[in-house]
Amino acid sequence: MRIAIVTDAWLPQMNGVVRTLTTTCDLLRAGGHEVLVISPDLFASIPCPTYPEIRLALARPGVVARMLREFSPGAIHVATEGPLGLAARRYCASAGVSFTTAYHTQFPDYVARRTSLPSEWFWRYISWFHRPASRVLVATGSIREELRAHGLDKLHHWSRGVDLACFTPDAPVPAEFAGLPRPIQLYVGRVAVEKNLEAFLDCRHPGSKVVVGDGPALAGLRARYPDALFLGRKSGRELAGCYAGADVFVFPSLTDTFGLVMIEALACGTPVAAFPVAGPRDIVTDEVGALSFQLDRAIDAALYCESAACVALARRYSWEAATAQFLDGLAALPPDALPAA
Repeated sequence: MRIAIVTDAWLPQMNGVVRTLTTTCDLLRAGGHEVLVISPDLFASIPCPTYPEIRLALARPGVVARMLREFSPGAIHVATEGPLGLAARRYCASAGVSFTTAYHTQFPDYVARRTSLPSEWFWRYISWFHRPASRVLVATGSIREELRAHGLDKLHHWSRGVDLACFTPDAPVPAEFAGLPRPIQLYVGRVAVEKNLEAFLDCRHPGSKVVVGDGPALAGLRARYPDALFLGRKSGRELAGCYAGADVFVFPSLTDTFGLVMIEALACGTPVAAFPVAGPRDIVTDEVGALSFQLDRAIDAALYCESAACVALARRYSWEAATAQFLDGLAALPPDALPAA
């Protein structure tokens, strides 16, 4: 199948959305599918306000539509709600062409945190954006319930996976962990306001706090929390070693739709402590972690979990299975479905 994927999130960004899309594209191509990715790197762009790592594409009117027509896809997937996604949605809706979307991030909550405006204002845009889609692909049951509450009911399950060859309990532990007081409490992810990192860094549980990741809040948090160890961005086996060397993985976000980092930590045998919100409550069981609105209590309880149980749960998450779900959710187009300009 010829599949067009339109996304405002792409390399060199590094986040869960980008990792999901790049891995899915790699597996689709390995399976014999031809994939066109329309992404910001193909256009002039400007930095997103308050998020300079994210580039907002400045595509001329009609360019996205032309690219789609020239590719003549068998399916169109609009992955994000930014400028490129909006251009693709506009074209498909006006031309009567079926397409699918995905709800990757809690966009209303993210923007509300950054603007201090009510999240409901931004939910109106999300509901409007996704309503014409043949299906909206979502990762968890909690998010399906939330989207249904906002009037979106054409939903399709698209889970996530973990690279079990990379993320293993025997990954080499970073030298920086040597001599740190135990237990080592680890956070991995973007260092940004919507990740609620202060909730983790303010915890009074004894031991050491380690932050792996980069983002706009990094310099400020380093200055405010000098006792925490900030290691910057890591990837591959280096990242796996951070998970494997930690005693507990702490996921303080209140706004994620899934949380790939949680299953990466579990694959390395490290239990998870988190708030009982969408994402964690869809993944974390009593055998592999603990959920509580008192994060110190969750950390303490998670430390009693067995590493083997964590690894066993992570093995349920396969990128191959997730990619099959993605394919099942696409809306197939008949030949010559895209009208000429």
